[in-house]
Amino acid sequence: MTSLNTAPPPGWIVWSLRVLAAAHLTGVLAQAVLAGLFVTGDVDLLTWHRDNAGVTHSLLYLQLVAAVLLWRPGRGPLWPALASLGIVAAETVQVVLGQSRLVAPHFPLGMAVFGLSAAFTAWAWRAFRTPAAAGAA
Repeated sequence: MTSLNTAPPPGWIVWSLRVLAAAHLTGVLAQAVLAGLFVTGDVDLLTWHRDNAGVTHSLLYLQLVAAVLLWRPGRGPLWPALASLGIVAAETVQVVLGQSRLVAPHFPLGMAVFGLSAAFTAWAWRAFRTPAAAGAA
């Protein structure tokens, strides 16, 4: 008896997830850089930090859509959609904390969002590789 779930998800879904996860991670890294420069005295970068937060958060919602598409109709695992939803929740709290100027929890939560996003992006680029591509790496 053969499994009904033997075909990998469509390539366009996998690549969409990879690119969006990498773009989101880049935005999160930029957030850390902008925050670091802001706290060292360049107060103009707070506006950049705020604007980049909006772009980064939007990329995360697109990542969530790609993760849902990976699950259905792509027949991939559900957990990437749930993980993306969890990062959305954490990042939403992060935005609220930042807008409220509550930096004591804002900084460590930002570190957690970065770590989770980095782990997710690493998984996205390693998952669903063809045997030839996996052997070449």
